Amino acid sequence: MRLIKEKTSINFLGATRRKVALVISVLFVVASLASLATRGLELGIDFTGGILLEVGYPQAADLEAIRTSMVDAGYNNAQVQLFGEDEVVLVRLPPMDGNIETIRTQLQQILQAGDPNTSLRRVEFVSPQVGSELAEQGALAMIFALMMIFLYVMFRFQWKFSAGAVAALTHDAIVTVGFFSIFGLPFDLTVVAAVLAVIGYSLNDTVVAFDRIRENFFALRGKSAEESMNISINEMLARTLITGITTLLVLVALLVLGGESIAPFSIALIVGIVVGTYSSIYTASATALALDVNAQDLIEPIKDTSLIDDLP
Repeated sequence: MRLIKEKTSINFLGATRRKVALVISVLFVVASLASLATRGLELGIDFTGGILLEVGYPQAADLEAIRTSMVDAGYNNAQVQLFGEDEVVLVRLPPMDGNIETIRTQLQQILQAGDPNTSLRRVEFVSPQVGSELAEQGALAMIFALMMIFLYVMFRFQWKFSAGAVAALTHDAIVTVGFFSIFGLPFDLTVVAAVLAVIGYSLNDTVVAFDRIRENFFALRGKSAEESMNISINEMLARTLITGITTLLVLVALLVLGGESIAPFSIALIVGIVVGTYSSIYTASATALALDVNAQDLIEPIKDTSLIDDLP
């Protein structure tokens, strides 16, 4: 680490670079919030409720013919799309009343009318009430996680560091979710799990950096807070890059080889880790520096025990 420290002396937290990073972060967050407010999310069946069918065909599927057969059967709101391969089709239907097995049988008959060799690989039923509850619980889970993280970092370090950590994690969550809104990617429970995993990954990266900053505040006496934090980030640069690149290699392999069903999860983690690595430097540390954090903030106050000693 000392060798890396001597080789890298990048001024990450200089005033100009902090301003540029702030502008970039604000643009990303505003774009994400604007997209969420106007376009919303392409919510999966986990949140909207309904019926999801995965259908396998012996040859390339004719989507128009499938849509026509669904409309002729009375399912006017059916969404039909390919699922990774030309022979696999995903059919989404709004919630319907009736017996689940009866609905399943009817749908299977409709899909097999054009080709008896058609196979119904997967059928999922989610009621609108369950979907609404899952959406609410997913949002509450992220809010609760951020609150607990704020308290944890505050007790471990100091409230200025805590504010920086929560600002970075909120930034990561908003930009990751906004990415799905901007590009119209499907958003389901696996993506919520990925966002929570991103929060944990980014927090670990931030806490490691804060630990080194705290050490250097006392080890590098006489240097300003900006200098100490820059040195700390340079010392952690190799660790941050190696961890991030290694994780990204695994996630890219998961995205390429894992299939369509796990693609949203992989994409959310890839985006989150890239954004989280950036925010641990330019959001978490920069926020703490903007709040004028210094070594004195980390010194525990000395308790005056003279009055206690004077008691009989």
